[in-house]
Formats: sequence, structure tokens, C-alpha cells
Amino acid sequence: MQTTITEGKRMAHHLKYLAITLTLLIALSFTFERQAYAYVDPGSGLLIFQGISAIFSGALFYFRRRLKNLFVKTPKGMSQSSRPL
Repeated sequence: MQTTITEGKRMAHHLKYLAITLTLLIALSFTFERQAYAYVDPGSGLLIFQGISAIFSGALFYFRRRLKNLFVKTPKGMSQSSRPL
């Protein structure tokens, strides 16, 4: 039992160290930024919106049975698995 507690503390210490290191690396990357002569296409926002909506509708399609079970009552004699779609 004692080993799992010390392993948990060690894992938490490693995760905290990793989070601090990543935060410092991100901060340094913003500190040493250079001027970028780049062009952003006006349609890029629509492409991002399309990707987000595709993820959302895909998740709804994937979890449709669970969402339906939230709103539909099952009869008392019928099990959840034998219920028609």
C-alpha cells in the first residue's frame, strides 16, 4: 500500500514538472517570435468552422442511441437492448 502512495506522489511530481516545462517552452516561443510575412486566406475561417461542425455532427451521430435513451421512456416489460431503434 505504501508503494502505491509514493508512486502516486512521484507521478504527480513528474506531471507537475512536465507542465511547468511545457509552459516555459511556450512562453519562450512567444518571447523569441520573428516577424512573419504571411497571408491568411479569407476562406480559412470557414474551413475551421466546417471542421468543427463536422466533429460535432459526427459525435451526435455516434452517440445517437444514448441521446435517444435520455428522452424516450422504455416500457416496463421491455429491456433496453431489445428496444427497436
